[in-house]
Amino acid sequence: MHLPKSICGDITTMQGCISGERHLSRCFTASHACNYKVRQRPFQNRAPHIRCRARAQTQDPLMVRAARGEEIERPPCWMMRQAGRYQQAYRDLAKKYPSFRERSETTDLIVEISLQPWKSFKPDGVILFSDILTPLPAFGVPFEIDDVKGPLIANPVRSLQQVHQLQSIDLEQLQFVGDALTCLRQEVDGKAAVLGFVGSPWTLATYVIEGSSSGLYKTIKTMMHSNPDLLAALLSHLAEQIAVYSVYQIDSGAQCIQLFDSWGGQLAPQMWDKWSGPYIQQIVQHVKAEHPSVPITLYANGSGGLIERLARTGADVIGLDWTLDMADARSRLQKEGNPAVQGNIDPVMLFADQDSIASAVRDCITKAGPRGHILNLGHGVLVGTPEENVAFMFDTAKQSAYKQALVA
Repeated sequence: MHLPKSICGDITTMQGCISGERHLSRCFTASHACNYKVRQRPFQNRAPHIRCRARAQTQDPLMVRAARGEEIERPPCWMMRQAGRYQQAYRDLAKKYPSFRERSETTDLIVEISLQPWKSFKPDGVILFSDILTPLPAFGVPFEIDDVKGPLIANPVRSLQQVHQLQSIDLEQLQFVGDALTCLRQEVDGKAAVLGFVGSPWTLATYVIEGSSSGLYKTIKTMMHSNPDLLAALLSHLAEQIAVYSVYQIDSGAQCIQLFDSWGGQLAPQMWDKWSGPYIQQIVQHVKAEHPSVPITLYANGSGGLIERLARTGADVIGLDWTLDMADARSRLQKEGNPAVQGNIDPVMLFADQDSIASAVRDCITKAGPRGHILNLGHGVLVGTPEENVAFMFDTAKQSAYKQALVA
């Protein structure tokens, strides 16, 4: 792996960190230099220039044990988008570094932002601050992010020739991800699980084909019928690259992988069976072949009609949005091997009074049962959410001991 020739202490001078490299793509600054020693799998330090020092863990973090369905003392809790604009600390940092690409592709900023909710709330999971589109340039799909329009891809993939021009993922271009995960493992020090995450092939394809965010997905949905071979070739390539990227995150320190099929709920069930499910299953099988004990959580927004299908992919944990009753979801999933579940408090509930929040948390925990449940929102934390209510939900979860734990 190519290593930096210098360590930079000032973001504004990073252009010279690595000869010939953009400062956003791989520069590790001194502010989060981790003092690790290289460890063996399942945690391999992919950043050997960061000397690692970590205490041996006698027990996996609570969230990992919950994902495996083990008996635990209370439900672990983390929140999607727990690092973000609702936090004053994030808004302050974003003023100093206004580019999202800079914040999400510079190692020390990734680490700092990922740790902001950890320092404030001590969640049971600390997720990498990144974006599902982050790996695209590493296999030949450059993109930009417009502050108003969101992600923009100048040359959407709409021909087989373009698919054939895509390359295998170059993990050296994603070294900032590996370095950040390595650092997070040391910073959290076994007190919470470190989560990596990736986007599903279908969800990534919606951006790669449409060229931007879409509300209708007209181009890609039309392609399902007008040029199915093209779409299948692209999805297959995406699945191969994201599988490799997932393993890389685990090798770098991730203890769980969150797989977002964000726009899978936009597909009719029979279309999901053809255009999303098989490619997710391909990723799961690849990751499990390398790391059979690392849990994979699969989340698809608006997936109330799909949760049985999500379970058939082989994912360990099924993320539920807030439109599902937890008891109903548990009953339906019991017929599909009874996987663990994650969720599913309505994000808007965090704008309510704390008695209502506590009631919603208790209802969710009771219906989910004492095994295989990771408490979370049914979607990400919303902008404007009061930080004190986020703290209250975490505190409520930590005080919610399961009965068998009390008896023991």
